[in-house]
Amino acid sequence: MIQKYQTRIVVALIIIAILVIFIVHTAITIWAFGEENQLVVTDVAVVLGAAVWENEPSPVFRERINHSIWLYENGYVEKVIFTGGKGEGDDYAESEIAREYAIIKGIKPDDILVEDVSTITEENLQNAFSLSNEHGFDTFTIVSDPLHMKRAMLMANDIGMEAYSSPTQTSAYTTLKSKIPFLAREVFFYIGYILSMLFR
Repeated sequence: MIQKYQTRIVVALIIIAILVIFIVHTAITIWAFGEENQLVVTDVAVVLGAAVWENEPSPVFRERINHSIWLYENGYVEKVIFTGGKGEGDDYAESEIAREYAIIKGIKPDDILVEDVSTITEENLQNAFSLSNEHGFDTFTIVSDPLHMKRAMLMANDIGMEAYSSPTQTSAYTTLKSKIPFLAREVFFYIGYILSMLFR
C-alpha cells in the first residue's frame, strides 16, 4: 500500500515537472520570438488592434501604428490594414481611430483599409485576411507588440496567410514590471490556443 502511494507521488511529481518545463519553455520561446523582426517587403501590413483612450490610441496601440507607418515610409509595405472594433463605451472603433492617426502622420488615405468589428486577435487576422482577399493582397506583415507576435503568427499561419513578423520596436511595455504580466498572459493564451486546436 505504501509503495503504491509512493509511486503515485512520483508520477504526480513527474507530471508537474513536465508541465513546469513546458510552461517555462513556452515563455522563453515567446520572449525570443518577439526579438525577431522580419523586414520583408509585403503587400500590406496588418496592425493588430488595441485599446483606445477617449478617441485616441492608447500608448500600446499608438506604437503599433507608428511601426506600421515606419514600414510604409520605408517601402516595406504599400498598404496598411488597421484592425479592431468598438469597445464598450467607445465612440469609434479602434481601427477608425488608428486610421485618423495614421493619416495625420502622413499615410495616404487611399493606402489604408480598416476592419472594424473584431474584438480578439484571431478575429483581427481572419477579418483582415478576408478584406485582403477582396483587394488581391497575397503577403502580409503582422504588426503588434513583441510578446504578442508568436501567438499572432501561429494564428496567421493557421488561417493560411503568408505572413511575416514585425513587432513594434518602441513597445509601451518597456520594463520587467510591465513585461512579466504580459508574458504570463501570452503563455496562458498561447497554450490555450494550442489545446483548442486539438478539438478542431
